[in-house]
Amino acid sequence: MQTQIAQTKREREGEDGAIAVEHLSPATMIRMVPWSMPICNSTQIVPTMHTLSPVSLILLFLLSILSLSMGDLPGTWELLVADAGIASMHTAVTHFNTVVLLDRTNIGPSRLRLPANLCHHRRHFHRRNVTDLNPDCYAHSALFDPATNGIRPLIIHTDTWCSSGQFLPDGTLLQTGGDLDGWKKIRKFVPCETSHHCDWEELSDVSLADGRWYATNQILPDGSVIIVGGKVVNSIEFYPPHPNGAVSFPFLADVEDRQGDNLYPYVHLLPNGHLFIFANNRAVLYDYEKNLILKNYPPLDGGPRNYPSAGSSVMLALEGDFSTAVIVVCGGAQYGAYIKMDTTSPAHGSCGRIVATSPDPVWEVEEMPFARIMGDMVMLPTGEVLIINGAQSGTQGFELASNPCLSPVLYRPAQPLGLRFMVLNPGAVPRMYHSTANLLPDGRVLLAGSNPHYFYNFNTEYPTELRLEAFSPEYLSPDRANLRPEIRTWPKTLRFGEAFEVEITVALPIVAPVEVNLGNAPFATHSFSQGQRLVKLKATPAVPDNGGGYRISCVAPSNSMVAPPGYYMMFAVNQGVPSVAQWVQLAV
Repeated sequence: MQTQIAQTKREREGEDGAIAVEHLSPATMIRMVPWSMPICNSTQIVPTMHTLSPVSLILLFLLSILSLSMGDLPGTWELLVADAGIASMHTAVTHFNTVVLLDRTNIGPSRLRLPANLCHHRRHFHRRNVTDLNPDCYAHSALFDPATNGIRPLIIHTDTWCSSGQFLPDGTLLQTGGDLDGWKKIRKFVPCETSHHCDWEELSDVSLADGRWYATNQILPDGSVIIVGGKVVNSIEFYPPHPNGAVSFPFLADVEDRQGDNLYPYVHLLPNGHLFIFANNRAVLYDYEKNLILKNYPPLDGGPRNYPSAGSSVMLALEGDFSTAVIVVCGGAQYGAYIKMDTTSPAHGSCGRIVATSPDPVWEVEEMPFARIMGDMVMLPTGEVLIINGAQSGTQGFELASNPCLSPVLYRPAQPLGLRFMVLNPGAVPRMYHSTANLLPDGRVLLAGSNPHYFYNFNTEYPTELRLEAFSPEYLSPDRANLRPEIRTWPKTLRFGEAFEVEITVALPIVAPVEVNLGNAPFATHSFSQGQRLVKLKATPAVPDNGGGYRISCVAPSNSMVAPPGYYMMFAVNQGVPSVAQWVQLAV
């Protein structure tokens, strides 16, 4: 496989092979810290001085200088809710600015009670035996309102453990699969204003053709949803269901190894209408209409990248003529860590980047500042990517990871190879297995969940996490408030290729082009945001109007392969600072 590496061996070593420390950048030195000296978790204790080599002592001295300035690193943290009642394994933001939090249901009591009249009997499945348990009076899903930090319990009956989801064109959240009685279940959540009441609907007139646990959903150009894979299910199917039901997809079986590593495949809809599907360490270009693999991409070095060894993946922002799509895959666990139940096995720190639409694609590989397993990659309104959550050791699964990675990293796609990562201000709450990260319309990133235990456990090193936090990237810092635009007028509905105008205001005069970008709301679970997408629209320079604001002429995405129909957050971005988003529906 052809790869490009951020630093060559000659740059890293002297003629005799010794490491030339004086020539290394701080980011490179961070990457060279021995695994016994984890620095993503600033609370870890490093070895005593007499156990360190001279090179390690130099690195430790330099890192101690870096640690003194941790407070100066970009980004701020905010506790939103001290106890949400549930640990959100799956999270999605609705176009009413509310957030659906969803755990698994077969988990015993949560800390969020249902009203007494809404208790229900839960069925317990053990092999072939089914028994009724005592009434379940606890919620396993909730609706969070970031405007008030309020929590409202939702009712869901069938088991949603490790399920999948995607928003439909009308804004309905489609939720599929799970374990036990949820294996073939299809559910819907139709969001509403906070003054109204909306809740889960579990469909009885339709079900999945194949039971799906650890599958991935992706909305398609016609507004339907493809559902890919799942545990021991090497097939795809669609919602609404196709007459022929599930279709065999042998690629998933081909890449499966002894520990799986083909679950929750990374699925990205390319602007040419085909799917980029990545599992384990391989990817294919898939024509879902003809059930045909059009291309096999070269393997990505660095070990397995999907569950139970998952890093994360994102498709970078689509822009220009929308003909180019770039995919990034970062992090992962060492092969065998899951089989051996090894919580100390160091995670991978490499990222692979590939132009999926290139006729001759190759992976470009570089190292993150920290190795990371179970990290979430969140597409920010600017087109940069926030890498957050996860651990530096172990693998996915219950009680199988250690050494939480508390420091987020900003991935800047436009920077040269080797200079794309920026370390951000570390948090204090470990978020590892079953945690999520989602972009909010105000530009903050919501952090929820983390439950590396079969049941809720609050008396352990890494307890079940019920706190909700928000991370504010540097673009929300007070010194940039004068640059933050406000969208005053915008169309609520757009057609493909339609020309339209947006009116914005901003405190300081505009001196650079203002971007108008559309970002959808993905379904986040297990370190991958299913369906995540950002489209940078064609826009003219801002023109002052008579009301003290500016008008920007824009063109909607050219077709539904670039941006499938549905609700999008519209951001105006001025010198890297995004507005609060306004929702717009992109309709066929």
